[in-house]
Amino acid sequence: MSINSAMLAGASGMRANASALAAISDNIANVNTVGFKRLRNDFTALLTSQNRATTYSAGGTTSRASAIMTEQGSTVASSVSTHLAVSGDGMFVVRGRSDDATARDPYYYTRAGQFTPDADGYLQNAAGYYLQGWPVDSTGVVNANPTDLNALEPIRVSGIAGGAEATARLSLSANLQSSREVSTAAATYDATSSTNNMASGNVAPDFQIPIQVYDSQGGLHTLTFSFLKQGPNTWFAEVHLPADQVVDSAPLVNGQLATGLVSFTPFGQLDTANSTLPLNITIGESGTGGTEWDPALGLATQTISLDMGGPGAPGGLTNYDSPSVLGTSQIDGTPFGSLASVDVDDDGYVTAIFTNGLTRRIYQIPLATFGNADGLLSEQGGVYRLGPDAGALSMRGAGVGGAGLIKSRALESSTVDLAEEFSNLIMTQRAYSASSKIITTADEMLDELIRLKR
Repeated sequence: MSINSAMLAGASGMRANASALAAISDNIANVNTVGFKRLRNDFTALLTSQNRATTYSAGGTTSRASAIMTEQGSTVASSVSTHLAVSGDGMFVVRGRSDDATARDPYYYTRAGQFTPDADGYLQNAAGYYLQGWPVDSTGVVNANPTDLNALEPIRVSGIAGGAEATARLSLSANLQSSREVSTAAATYDATSSTNNMASGNVAPDFQIPIQVYDSQGGLHTLTFSFLKQGPNTWFAEVHLPADQVVDSAPLVNGQLATGLVSFTPFGQLDTANSTLPLNITIGESGTGGTEWDPALGLATQTISLDMGGPGAPGGLTNYDSPSVLGTSQIDGTPFGSLASVDVDDDGYVTAIFTNGLTRRIYQIPLATFGNADGLLSEQGGVYRLGPDAGALSMRGAGVGGAGLIKSRALESSTVDLAEEFSNLIMTQRAYSASSKIITTADEMLDELIRLKR
């Protein structure tokens, strides 16, 4: 009967609008929830099988709430370096457990990026989910399959071992006085003889430059440049360490690392074509051959590149008629430093920053993208899981293949618009009331029908 179907249609309208009210309530309640995606209510008409030529039977309606995943929330600043926001497409990959997760612990996806370290240093958001990332190897390279979730690790930002960096480059700016008289020792000078070289201390150099350099463990050593005038525009040169710190390899003796001549042009600039002092110095690990570190030190092989200028280059070694003097010296390398802080760049790399200024990438945060992000299924805590309509999962580095950028010290706000929600609230209330009127009207019509029998 049409009256009965009308009553059922009214009931379906009340059910559908009650469901819509619940979704609107969720939106309003989560107006300040980080990364929340507002719910949209879609109403669908129901139609029963009927013969419209003679009568009509009402079908009613149903509603379905779904999150609008592709809508971007505004980005708000944060003072926490591990607070992250995604600008564009993509979601963070998270799990409910950190290093104790097993194969049975599922992966989830979220835009809620208020990550902070837990007691063990693992990045966890306010809902208790742990951020996953690709580990970066010692060469700074990420080797990961973009569809292999098992390649991910929980990101830990504490308990990271400190680091030191050996000196690999030395830049020198100094003047050797061109008018200095040739020393009498120059006549018998022999770099390979302990009695006639500068490293041994038996020949007094005309000018000497001590420079501190770092070894592979962050220790300091005094590397000395000694110069003895040989003749016009030409100087003998030795580069040496204290003799007890290295094992010599002939023809080097007395801690020498390099020997040769440094020649200058008539204009006082270094003549690299006629200089024989090597510009690369290698101190090998014990047992590797050549000049080595003393075995008791346990140091790794170290190569130092010397930059002493040349024609047309600013600074470097010069040969002007002015007192011999060291201008500047610059080295790289650092002593040991402990972890000071971590930072995240727009490419999603998590970088450890140490107290000695050394930085090292430790993880890359991938962004999960889907063929149809609106097909993801909601779970508790502002996370989503794969659904049958979500399409294929692919993990990409930030800014790669359509993935968005990751913003550090920022959070994505909720996409809820209160003005729109309150408007929807009023319309839903009215629709609910109108549906209830269908039931009361149908009840009155049935009552009239029953009275016919009287």
